[in-house]
Amino acid sequence: MSADEKERCKVYLDGRAIGAVKSGRAFAEEIRRNRRTGIISGEVNVAYVRKLNEVHINADRGRARKPYIVVEGRQSKLTQELKEKLRSKEIDFNYLVRRGIVEYLDAEEEENCRVALSEGHITDRTTHLEVDPAILFGLTFSSSVFPEFNSVGRHPISSNFIKQSQGLYTINFNNRYDPRAYLLFYPQVPIVNSTAYRVLNLGKHPSGQNFVVALSTYFGYNMKDALVISKSAVDRGLGRSVFYRTYSDEERRYPGGQQDHFKIPPPTTEGYLGEHAYSKLSEDGIIEAEMNVKEGDVMIGKVSPPRFLEEQTSFGVGEEKNRDNSVTLRAGEEGTIDSVMISESPGATRIVKVRVRNIKVPEVGDKFASRHGQKGVVALLVNQEDMPFTKDGIVPDLLLNPLSLPSRMTFGHMMETLAGKAGSLGGKHFDGTAFSGNGREKIDEYGKVLEGYGFDKFGDERLYDGRTGQAFDAKIFTGVVYFNRLLHMVSTKLQVRSRGPVQILTHQPTEGKPRRGGLKFGEMERDALVGYGASLLLKDRMLDQSDKADIWICKDCGDVGYFDFIKNVPVCPNDSSNNLEKVEISYAFKLLLDEIKSLHILPRVKLKSE
Repeated sequence: MSADEKERCKVYLDGRAIGAVKSGRAFAEEIRRNRRTGIISGEVNVAYVRKLNEVHINADRGRARKPYIVVEGRQSKLTQELKEKLRSKEIDFNYLVRRGIVEYLDAEEEENCRVALSEGHITDRTTHLEVDPAILFGLTFSSSVFPEFNSVGRHPISSNFIKQSQGLYTINFNNRYDPRAYLLFYPQVPIVNSTAYRVLNLGKHPSGQNFVVALSTYFGYNMKDALVISKSAVDRGLGRSVFYRTYSDEERRYPGGQQDHFKIPPPTTEGYLGEHAYSKLSEDGIIEAEMNVKEGDVMIGKVSPPRFLEEQTSFGVGEEKNRDNSVTLRAGEEGTIDSVMISESPGATRIVKVRVRNIKVPEVGDKFASRHGQKGVVALLVNQEDMPFTKDGIVPDLLLNPLSLPSRMTFGHMMETLAGKAGSLGGKHFDGTAFSGNGREKIDEYGKVLEGYGFDKFGDERLYDGRTGQAFDAKIFTGVVYFNRLLHMVSTKLQVRSRGPVQILTHQPTEGKPRRGGLKFGEMERDALVGYGASLLLKDRMLDQSDKADIWICKDCGDVGYFDFIKNVPVCPNDSSNNLEKVEISYAFKLLLDEIKSLHILPRVKLKSE
């Protein structure tokens, strides 16, 4: 290859090398000009990679592309005349794309562009202009309001909380059998919303409620992230939701003509759970709607053929023993059977789906968050008569610690508090789209509305103590904020175990709520107890309550022996002295000794007299 060919710029189409050109930058510019004039398709994107001296042309499917307004000669091609025609609907957005005024760029071509947020930011080097600054953000983040007033560290947190919020996820929820679903009882449209929220009709699927919030402490109960909520508001339906879980099973067919059957298992079935476990089933082995169920109750009775073929009897006839394969309610759950569906699979086998519902009322430990990443856990539910109140008798639904706002720099939360209060008084919605206006002007706008109704311009109010009736010394910032109830609830995380199943290999308790296990007490927890010198507590956690095992150790050779129940004496496998001592060790240690023996190494345990 000649030196001239090495210097030429390679061209790739959808990742495949198709040739080379002398100047990659000029070639990419020519493709862009042809795209804007309609000579080549608007679906084509081109990028010149200067470091590699390569041109990448992309025309494949599945690329994420975003519209930008073309800038030429420090002027946006979207003129005022075109804007007027768009408003009067003489032209549409596709007209602008076809005329090269707006073009779609993918992630690779964006690297060759200099994009201005607004026409005031256009310079000599600007190539494109944002259609609207708010479309910098994705769907989830666009649901938030006043994001430009919040610290950047709160943005990913608030996006996660919006995704975790309970609401009206679909209108036909009654006809669906989703594995898990959370449904808010009284979802509300936010008083303060964004352009994206309105354009995407997210108001049809709201995921929160407008809370009356006061920035106030309450006898130390809402320190840090803790929240104090009015119990009376909860009794009226604030934050109340329902949890649906679907259980399903199928009558499977197996080779040899065997298959499962939905029915109440007979007592002769292997793994029979007892008569009480099947007491709620109908004659066909399937539970009926509106039955109350709790942990361990059978909802779908099913009998399956044995896993292995049975041995022949003396008469040459194989006796088939069925096994119980019923569907039971998960550990730690309870509820009411919402509906039962019996259907048929493509393979002509019966399918049963049972949906269980459980009402989740906000309680101590449940998590709430605003759209600004201001999360909190309910620490106290207070009766309405004990909550602070205004001179008009307005009682806040939620008390938020005032220190949580300046420390996290979520000033957008304060803006929403003010806008929500003005909107609730004036009976109108306010726009909180990102970069939609000057913050000072917005505050003045909300302040005028509040002053028109006799309130303080900045939302401060005189509150009175519900217990004593005395007015607080300082005025308290009070307003309306859109809060989401999140998926994290105490009732779904509560895990208790005194005794239960253990692992077959290590004889230690199982781990995790579904397996009725305990919380793991690991090395770092052990180190904490070692640091305190709490030796008896350490022994209790890591031996007595875990995998304590009594084994026999030979005092002479140090090997592990066993107890002969026929002769009623402990026996050493190496000598006949039978001088053994019973010791308490962790079964995991006994397992280690066995593994070392498998490597042809004989470990010896030396005993000392007490």
